[in-house]
This record gives sequence, structure tokens and C-alpha cells, in this order.
Amino acid sequence: MTAGGGASWLARLRPDTYILLILGMVVLATFLPAQGSARPVLDVMVSAAIALVFFLHGARLSREAVIAGATQWRLHILVLLATFAIFPALGVAAASLPAWLLPASLAPGVIFLACLPSTIQASIGFTAIARGNVAATVAAATASNLIGIVLTPVLAGLLLHRTGGGVSLEGLPGIVLHLLAPFLAGHLLRPWIGALVSRHAAVLSWLDRGSILLVVYAAFSDSVTSGLWSQLGAMDLARLILVCAVLLAVILAISLAISRAARFSTPEEITLVFCGSKKSLASGVPIAGALFPGESLGLILLPIMIFHQLQLMVVAVIAQRYSERPPAEGDAPPANG
Repeated sequence: MTAGGGASWLARLRPDTYILLILGMVVLATFLPAQGSARPVLDVMVSAAIALVFFLHGARLSREAVIAGATQWRLHILVLLATFAIFPALGVAAASLPAWLLPASLAPGVIFLACLPSTIQASIGFTAIARGNVAATVAAATASNLIGIVLTPVLAGLLLHRTGGGVSLEGLPGIVLHLLAPFLAGHLLRPWIGALVSRHAAVLSWLDRGSILLVVYAAFSDSVTSGLWSQLGAMDLARLILVCAVLLAVILAISLAISRAARFSTPEEITLVFCGSKKSLASGVPIAGALFPGESLGLILLPIMIFHQLQLMVVAVIAQRYSERPPAEGDAPPANG
């Protein structure tokens, strides 16, 4: 590894700036939670923010991105299998650990984390760094998020209802519609607003992220006023970090083993390992906001926040290792930086 490569590798181990902003919302809610007359106003703002997030997701999605790499059906099926079958099974297994390993109050959040779709931006970015199959990653991550809009609430609702997680199955159709309707509206309006979305991508990205910050603040305001930090201690958080780290290690190992068994090329292996092991914070927070209203939401979001940072740090190292392999046919060109 060159000195420049080492510096780049270390830079990617720093805490994600967005995660720091989210933690800032947690701190703000801890000391200045929304209460009293401000609470109903915040509820309306949160509902609008969730709708905005999925509207923008739909408006950004190009049909070309869906079609790109879609011919590699074996790869995409295995990515979806890892994301929506193997990982949820691991989440349920983790949630059944004894309380001295994982507090019961955090178990529903681990199950919900396991049901989330893959990331899009991070998966594509790390695949490019690793010289993987970027087109296939775009298609796989996009398909994961499209399917996740419907499948994540349903899957999480079924698993949490079965394990006593307190989710009402009767409300699931309304929750899916609450997420799917703005997404479809954004995508159907793309021919008219697509150019505007592209021109102002940076501003809209921060508007999107700001909406998620608002959801986090509202979630932890409810949880703090209901005694969140009296329920959880430093050791509980340490145990949660350990559980998330083990989950990440296991799903990475399984994804790698599946790829080798399927005899994928290295670029395809990178797509499966990266897309199959990642979970989307950007989709997870608004879906959780729709699925878990009230004081339980803060506990649901903690595993997502921790896992997100862990996956960024670990996959950064893996991507760097992949990028150092000798060039081969079918590799993507090296990413800048």
C-alpha cells in the first residue's frame, strides 16, 4: 500500500459526517426534547418529511438505472436473497440472544435493521473504489430499495409481530401506501421535474438529509421524555455495538461464500458482498418513522445508526484491499481518490 493509499484508507475510517449530525440530533433531543404545544407541530412536520424523502427518491430514480446491469439475474437474485432472507434470519437469531448479550428493548431494532434494503450511494461508491461491477451494483442496489419500500415494512411487521415487537399488522397496508404513494408520485413526475432535480441535486440532497435529521430528533424527543437513557446504560450500548459488528462480519462472510460457490468473477463478487451486507440509513429512518410512531422509535433507530457507521468503516477497508489486486479483464477502472 502506498503512502497516499494509506492516507485514503485512514480517511475513510473517520466517523461519517452525516452520522455526526444525526448524533447531534440525539444530543439535542436529550437536552431539549420537543414537548407540549410544539409536539403536534413536529408530528405534522415529520409526516411531511417522510413523504418528502420518498418523493425525492422517486424523482431521482431513472429507468436507465433500473435497466443497467439487469441482465445479470443470478447476481441480483442472490443480492436480494442476502438482503431480505439471510440477513433477516440473522436478525431474528440475534434478537433471541439472552438479555445479558442484547437487552430486550433493543431486539426489535436489530430485527428491523435486518429487514432494511441495501444502500445505493455507498454501495456504488465502494464498488467503484474496489474496481467492481458498477453497473450491476447500480441495478442491484436500486432494485433492493424499490422492493424494500414494500417488503421492509411487511417483513419487519411480520417478524416483529411474531416475536412480540408490538407492530400491528392491520396498519401495514396504510404504512406501505404512506411510503409508496409519494415515491410513485416523484417517479411519475420525473419527466417534468427530473432536470430540475439534477440541477439542484446538492440542495435537494441536504433537504432529503435534513428531513431524516428531523425524524431522528422527533424520535428521540419522544424516547427521552419516556425515559430512554434510564433504560439504557453504557454497557448496553457496548453490547449493541458488538452484536452489530458480529452481524456485519457474518453477513460479509456468507455473501463471500455464496459468491465463491456461484463462481462469480471478482467484480461480480464485489457487487454481491457490498450490496448484500449493507443496510440503508436513508431508507431506514423514514420507514421506521412510519412503522414505529411514538416513544419506541428511538430504540429502533439505535441499531441502524451504529450498524451504518460500522459498515462504512469495515467496507472501506475491504474496498481498499480489493482495489490493490492486479488488473484483470472486466474490472472497473480505478476510482479517483
